[in-house]
Amino acid sequence: MLGGVLGPYGVHGWLKVRSFAEAPETLLGYATWWLKPARGPGWREYERVAGRMHSGVLIAQLRGVDSREAALAMKGFEIGVPRSALPKVAADEIYWSDLTGLAVKNRAGVLLGEVRGVTEHGAHPLLQVARPAGAPGAERLIPYVPAIVLRVDPVAGEIEVDWGEDY
Repeated sequence: MLGGVLGPYGVHGWLKVRSFAEAPETLLGYATWWLKPARGPGWREYERVAGRMHSGVLIAQLRGVDSREAALAMKGFEIGVPRSALPKVAADEIYWSDLTGLAVKNRAGVLLGEVRGVTEHGAHPLLQVARPAGAPGAERLIPYVPAIVLRVDPVAGEIEVDWGEDY
């Protein structure tokens, strides 16, 4: 997921978009976007016909989204592009989507759960970690920062963290 629809912009179907890229305008480099409801299936392809930064927010117009009502109906939709369209990552980088499904273990080797997603909260991203089956409590939110995330090994399917079992 590269971003999300914040809501409509104007009356002609333009969308206000939250880009998850370091440079929000990066999303404008893709002529085709795929959108789907945040909690549902059904990715659908849209051609981006226009877009720009406006007052610090990305706005875009998609073919077939021609009214404020149509844009409003897309509020909360996720925005993505095909994996093949993304640039290659450096050896020390990883796409957030590649973290989903990885097991999270602490330094003692205790399984803390499985990554269900990554979310941005101001200062740094947070790993949303579902606790193992039968474990008490809600999901864990673990800061995705070098002091806590010690190792990410997508091949082994795990992340090692400096995080207590009782946190």
